[in-house]
Amino acid sequence: MPELRKDPVVGRWVIISTERSRRPSDFVQESVKPRGGACPFCAGNEDKTPPEIFAYRPGDTSPNSQGWTLRVVSNKFPALQIEGGLGKEGEGLFDLMNGVGAHEVIIETPLHDGTLATLSTAQVADVMWAFRERILDLRKDPRLEYILIFKNHGEAAGASLEHSHSQLIATPIVPIMVQEELAGSAQYFGYKERCVWCDVIRQERQAGARIILENEAFVALAPFAPRFPFETWILPVAHRSAFEEIENGEVEQLAGLFRELLRRINQVLRDPPFNFIIHTAPLKEGPLEHYHWHLEFMPKLTRVAGFEWGSGFFINPTPPEESARFLRDAGR
Repeated sequence: MPELRKDPVVGRWVIISTERSRRPSDFVQESVKPRGGACPFCAGNEDKTPPEIFAYRPGDTSPNSQGWTLRVVSNKFPALQIEGGLGKEGEGLFDLMNGVGAHEVIIETPLHDGTLATLSTAQVADVMWAFRERILDLRKDPRLEYILIFKNHGEAAGASLEHSHSQLIATPIVPIMVQEELAGSAQYFGYKERCVWCDVIRQERQAGARIILENEAFVALAPFAPRFPFETWILPVAHRSAFEEIENGEVEQLAGLFRELLRRINQVLRDPPFNFIIHTAPLKEGPLEHYHWHLEFMPKLTRVAGFEWGSGFFINPTPPEESARFLRDAGR
């Protein structure tokens, strides 16, 4: 059983995942797994993954068989496990609990060479719908407090399989980075009685220098203080604190905008490795006036080294205004 351990100084929780690497030899770097028939995510290899949790497939096909267009399965090597109780306890001044949660893989396409940039808008929309459906299902579990959806694309971004997939981890605590966002947003709201994210959207749309793409429902922008070159945020124009609040027409607009952003990123940066994460409100909070869900997209173009780890400062060699201009120009 994995464990969650809390740092007593800063309050950061760490997952000690005993199901993963244990010996020094386990940390030797390996390349992403080979292509083709050996890939467990390809159509026809359904028996090489844990059983299907959720899927989009024609009605005349059976679970764990071919014919699907999207599948969700448990991670074969989960960071957290769905079974068991929290078992909270103290060890002197230290706090720990069982590593209870969920760790799922969203296999975005049966095609090995398909990516979110090459799939159709409707297919990308299905990925977003799958995110929403899994959140709505997992939020019924009273042990869970937060769900983080993320994607690692490319070996440098942490992908161990090249077949296009994203992941979901549900945790029994709210991650410290989300807590910091919530606290900062609440402080701004307490002072100005407005959502800081809504104010950012309004000001950036008026100024235009850091706007990359926008439609009726969403805006993609280079944040004012980006940690990484070409870091991009996608935010809903209407105030929404939780991703699962997204509405029917908005899903297709999110999919179309995100797909176009990826196309431009690939054109400008030649298919870089990247991570994206979705930050959303905690499961038990309900609608929040001060918080705004958003997707953070981060190409892996620089390395985080000692200064960044030791100080919390990030060194970004590319001003966000230039990043936004390059990506805007890529659409002309």
